[in-house]
Amino acid sequence: MAKRRFRNKKVRYVAIGASIVTGAAVATVMLPSANAADEKTPEQIMQMCERSAVVNGEERSVEDFGGAFADGFQADNCEFVETNFETFDGPTQKVTVDFPNCEPNATEPSKVTTEFSQAIGQGEGKYIETQQGAGGGLFGFLSGAWQKHKSSMDMTIKTATATESEQREVPVGKVMHVTFTPKMQRMTGVWKVRIDADPGSFAVNPSPEQNFEAEEVVEGPFIQPGAAGAPGLADGVSKAVITDC
Repeated sequence: MAKRRFRNKKVRYVAIGASIVTGAAVATVMLPSANAADEKTPEQIMQMCERSAVVNGEERSVEDFGGAFADGFQADNCEFVETNFETFDGPTQKVTVDFPNCEPNATEPSKVTTEFSQAIGQGEGKYIETQQGAGGGLFGFLSGAWQKHKSSMDMTIKTATATESEQREVPVGKVMHVTFTPKMQRMTGVWKVRIDADPGSFAVNPSPEQNFEAEEVVEGPFIQPGAAGAPGLADGVSKAVITDC
């Protein structure tokens, strides 16, 4: 008699350290001691989630992930469960040129206009299925979780922009430039994949319910509400840095 592909095993995988600002991602997989053929990597679990019949309560067809009718689904249900949400300061970057006031005969502060437009990448998870723009990926299913939080990033855009134009003074004998520190957001959660119990049939052995989990981290800039429906700007703190000539 044919056997089901998956056995009953609740496996928890932990993946740590993704930052869309730096583009870095590190994954640590914790595997229980068991037959290696039964283990699922986080990427395999996410692929099962991508090819689930229901994702976050939305019924899907195989065409949603580029499959054919004969392919079927790899799992019955997948849902994202948020576990934490936090804000933090992103990396500080120099965003203007130097403005010197170093002329030997200078006696007064010089007035300058400092302008910058800083693009901040956003909206990617650790796995290929949650990379923004991935064909038929899971990224759009995370929007609902983000919308629960004030000024969450817009998951439909790949880059948020911070802009500023300010009048500033450069003291005599000094050089000034401006830095910008973006305000960032981080959402962590777990993708939970379930394969329902199968009572079996003449050609298929019965099998109990199976569950798999893959932890997710998504980061992006804190977005200020836009005016009159316009896209919001990335929030953060600009600072004038003054040094000696």
